Amino acid sequence: MSVGAVVAIYFIVWWTSLFAVLPWGVRSQAESADITPGTDPGAPVRPLMLYKVIATSLIALVVTAGIVYIMTSGIISLEDIPLPFKTAE
Repeated sequence: MSVGAVVAIYFIVWWTSLFAVLPWGVRSQAESADITPGTDPGAPVRPLMLYKVIATSLIALVVTAGIVYIMTSGIISLEDIPLPFKTAE
C-alpha cells in the first residue's frame, strides 16, 4: 500500500471522526446561564478544540492502522468488496 493511499485513508477517517468528537463536552451559553450579548445562546462556552483535534487524531490513527493492517494482511482485499455494477472483463 502506498504512502499516498495511507494518507488519503487517514484524512477521510480523521474528517469523519471529527464530526463524532465535536459534541464531546459541549456546554452552551444557555446551559451555563452566561449569554454574551450579540451571540447565539446555543454557542459553546468553551469549545476545547485543541482537545478535540488531539482526540480526533488519535482515534483516526488507530482506525487507519486497523484498516491498513486488514488490507495489507489479506484478511479483506479490494477484490472482496462487491461492486454495485458489473465490470467489463
